[in-house]
Amino acid sequence: MMNVVIQTLGGLGLFILGMKMMTEGLQMSGGKRIKTILGAVSSNRVFGCLTGAGVTAMVQSSSATTVMLIGFVSAGLMTLQQAVGVILGANVGTTMTAQLIAFKLSEAALPAIAIGVILKFFTQRKKYRYLGDVVLGFGLLFFGMTVMKHGLSPLKTDPVFIAFFTKFDTSTAKGLLLCVLVGAMLTILVQSSSATVGLTMTLASQGLLTFPSAMALVLGENIGTTITAELATIGSSNINAHRAARAHTMFNVIGVAIMLLVFSYFVKLIVLVTGYLGTGPVDQVVGGETVHISRYIANGHTLFNVINASVFLIFLPWLIKVAIWLSPKHEEADEFFRLPDFGDRFIDTPIAALAKTRSEIIRMCETAILTFKETVMRIEDRDYRKLSQWKRIENHLDGMQREITAYLTRIYQGDVSESEAREISSLMRMTNNLERIGDSVENIAQATEKIIENDIRFTPFALTDIKEISGQVMEFLNLVKEGMRNRGRNFIEKADAIENTIDNMRENMRQGHITRLRSGECAIDSGLVFIDLLTNFEKIGDYCFNIAEAVAGLK
Repeated sequence: MMNVVIQTLGGLGLFILGMKMMTEGLQMSGGKRIKTILGAVSSNRVFGCLTGAGVTAMVQSSSATTVMLIGFVSAGLMTLQQAVGVILGANVGTTMTAQLIAFKLSEAALPAIAIGVILKFFTQRKKYRYLGDVVLGFGLLFFGMTVMKHGLSPLKTDPVFIAFFTKFDTSTAKGLLLCVLVGAMLTILVQSSSATVGLTMTLASQGLLTFPSAMALVLGENIGTTITAELATIGSSNINAHRAARAHTMFNVIGVAIMLLVFSYFVKLIVLVTGYLGTGPVDQVVGGETVHISRYIANGHTLFNVINASVFLIFLPWLIKVAIWLSPKHEEADEFFRLPDFGDRFIDTPIAALAKTRSEIIRMCETAILTFKETVMRIEDRDYRKLSQWKRIENHLDGMQREITAYLTRIYQGDVSESEAREISSLMRMTNNLERIGDSVENIAQATEKIIENDIRFTPFALTDIKEISGQVMEFLNLVKEGMRNRGRNFIEKADAIENTIDNMRENMRQGHITRLRSGECAIDSGLVFIDLLTNFEKIGDYCFNIAEAVAGLK
């Protein structure tokens, strides 16, 4: 008995390890391509669904895809409707893993492990090491299936276990619901629907589960997989992230509920379609093993998700409306001064983690823009009470920099691809320059305090100059903010033009100020403050250009 437990759990562990290695290897080797594909998703729901299926087939994990999507929605890089459309497709794409398992490639497991180890540990180039992860993961997956199969084999003749598995009788409503519940709970515990589908296939191939019972377990496993997306939203203040997770849960739960109402017809449909495709009888036994049942289970898994996605694509707007109704109604009350709370939910998925980090950097940029705008307005209206907020905002920017930098460091310490390493470097550069912008705004605020306290007056020419150069700086700040969201065409050329304009304005205004000093139009005290303001405006322009270079991937 103990040997059965050890072999089954050990085999399942090898399977999960193999799945994780395959998924991570595929993400590492195709991360940039995946990000580009997801970033190009249009609002067309059919195209979004096909994209989700394709991306999930690439990474072999719907959980990884949904976590990426939650990260993209949190970052504001994808709308709720786009994300939900892709999630529908992700559920179809994940069934490719079951189709792969059904090919019975166990004999290739050990050769794949040998080749994978050579590629992963004895090659220098990263792309070969990532390929090694994929091949090694493939081998471990099928070796795990073999170990599970050998472990469960003695149970076929054990009367206690035979009696236990007879409880999974789908001919009664109680037995059907028990199968669904067990499937859901197993997937919640294991955090991988592919692993539990693999376990179900192994149990069925050993004759411990009938085909209807196995399909009921698979339906439950489709419910259990939604917990990953729900966990990814814990601690998130982004409303759309919660809504996307709710839509994913509703899609699977409602789909399973409907399928249970017509369960016997659904099973007959699977048998009919799979038999038509040339597969032998579902209950054919060869050498004590039900040889074709894995293919029937894989086809049933695919068929359910294809039907479900097709139906919900039609009702997608209503699905989103209900998801909105079931989700939190408001953002956090003190959202402005909220420090980034990254947690651990995206750390194993660099694409999602970097998308989430970018969203917080954009929020940091918005904070810097607001404090710059508010501070510059005080130069003219001299409202000391409104100016007093700058110190708190500056401290907040410093805190955001610390949290973002620490999180980027954690991501970098993990296993990241070359393109992700470059993106981390660019995001670090953006964060540091935004903090420097905050320092320059602090200097402007301190100069403004001096203006108000000492009742310093500027000439109309000086006030006009301040408005013009601060307006250019504001335009530059907005340009880099929009560039962080979605870099447009000629972005770096526009940034270069504004940078040169600010530099020229600063030099011309400084010369004009010297002329006014010589003619006696401008006082020395106001002149010193004026030059100080120009210097800080010009510095902010430099920092914006540094950010623009990072956004464009030049540095």
